[in-house]
Formats: sequence, C-alpha cells, structure tokens
Amino acid sequence: MTHHLYLVRHGEQLDAEHGVADGPLSPRGRRQAELVAERLGGIPFDAAWHSPLQRATETAKIIAAKMPALEPQPSSLLFDCVPSGPAPETPSAYDPFFKSFTEAEFEAGKAQMTDAVAEFLRSYREDRHELLITHNFVIGWFVREVLGAPDWRWVSINQANCGLTVLSQKPGRPWSLVTHNDLAHLPAELRTGLPEGYAV
Repeated sequence: MTHHLYLVRHGEQLDAEHGVADGPLSPRGRRQAELVAERLGGIPFDAAWHSPLQRATETAKIIAAKMPALEPQPSSLLFDCVPSGPAPETPSAYDPFFKSFTEAEFEAGKAQMTDAVAEFLRSYREDRHELLITHNFVIGWFVREVLGAPDWRWVSINQANCGLTVLSQKPGRPWSLVTHNDLAHLPAELRTGLPEGYAV
C-alpha cells in the first residue's frame, strides 16, 4: 500500500526568455508534454491536478489527450509562487534573486505551500497514484519538504521542463524521494528549463 505522487513541471513556455510571465507552450514545450505523457502511460492514476496558469494548463491537456481516462483539475495550490524568503544561513549568491521579490510575496507563497503540503502529502491506507502538473519552485518545495531540508533550500532544487519527480509514502513511514528530475523520456535537444550551465 503506497501513495505515489508524480510531479511534472510544465513544458517550455513560448517567449519565456523575454520575461513573459505566462503564455502558451512553445512547439518544443508541446513535444516535451507529449513525451512525458508517453512516459506516464500505463500508470493507474486516481487523480490529477494542474496549476491554472496557461503553460501548465496546456501541458495538462496534452498529457490528458494521450491518457483519455485522466481528467486533470485546476488547483490554486499549484500556482507558481515563491515559497519562502531567505534565511540567515542562505548563501549570499542568492541575494539578487531573493531581492527581486517582496515580503508579501514570500508570505503568500509560504501560505500557499503550507496548504499544498497538507492537501497533497496526506496519508492514505491504499495504493494511490496522483499526478501534479505545476512549476519549478513548487516542485522544489515538495522535494525540500519530504527531505526535511531548511526552508530556503527549495531555491537550489531545480527541475527541467517536463522533468519527472516521484515521491512515495508507505503507511507509517515518512515520504521518500524516489526519483528527481528524471529526463530519460526527453532527448538532449528537448531538455530545457534548467539554470544556465547545467549539463543534463
């Protein structure tokens, strides 16, 4: 009896490099979504949710088109957000990033992710498979949570577009990180979304 949570970052967004906050998927992003859908085919999903933002919604629709039994539902708990601000021990290399956000954004993100953890990392006593299609920072927070890492560490946990992260929990045991940012389903030319300089 295991609760499996499959976390997928949305596909590449069109014109994301120009600072556009949200928008449709690029042609490469659509192909990424098709390939992660093929990777997930055969998993008996009990439920699926996605961020309401356009890039995540389109990713969810492409995945669902390949799995007719799947009906992803929008969830405001999966919106893109900044889950926390810096801590005294946060390396100064992250200062420029954190200074680009406000305290109000940190507080809103922390509140959202507190509710998201309560909703999606709940315990079940039967086998359950759930899919979340969301954003880099949200997935980073879930991974940080199950590893018990300090709050600020989400900022150092990155996911590529349509990378696959799997968490699992058996009754009476803590959550486990089964795989993080698995890109085996994506050829090298479709591996996008990681910070500059990362080799995948």
